[in-house]
Amino acid sequence: MSGAASEARTRETIVRFARSMFERGFTVGSSGNISAAVEDGLLVTPTNACLGFLDPARIAKLDRDGRHIAGDPPSKEVFLHRAFYETRPGTGAVVHLHSTYATAISCLADTDPDDCIPPLTPYVVMRVGRVKLLPYVRPGDPRMGHMIRALGGSHAAVLLANHGPVVAGKDVETAVYAAEELEETAKLVLVLRGQPARRLDAAQIEELERVFSPPR
Repeated sequence: MSGAASEARTRETIVRFARSMFERGFTVGSSGNISAAVEDGLLVTPTNACLGFLDPARIAKLDRDGRHIAGDPPSKEVFLHRAFYETRPGTGAVVHLHSTYATAISCLADTDPDDCIPPLTPYVVMRVGRVKLLPYVRPGDPRMGHMIRALGGSHAAVLLANHGPVVAGKDVETAVYAAEELEETAKLVLVLRGQPARRLDAAQIEELERVFSPPR
């Protein structure tokens, strides 16, 4: 497949998954953004665009140096996307949502910053891995990128305090599924809050990591 055809398919994939997430309530209004790597740069959903109504031709394109070269202006949070591509080899897509339950976890004062989505199910271990809570900065602040780079690629997913989750994956499908798994686990965390919940133990987590090789 030519580079142009591959890029066109990637644009359509972004639109399809973005609409699906919007229609199921994972994102509302003009919140959230998605990016995907292509042969000669990066595709990023436009700033102030609703993920439910994207036009594939208007998705922003950046060159390999991060310069905007086509489409509408990219999301103002493009910094956090680029940080994942630069620090996690194999990253092919990044999804940032303001999904309700994960964002709620990011607002709780007692959330563990080093492991903010506990291992309640095997699937969050397999698809997401350990999630780091990063300090609050305003949306669009370049410090978002600096904080993600400082992790050195050690996490495939982070929660931005009082803001929401960011998840990286090998392609759009994988990143979207991981973001959805994170959101559903965050829902479980809040449903079980105050109850004697049973988490997976260290041996169970090690087995999952050995068998399924999840994100670092």
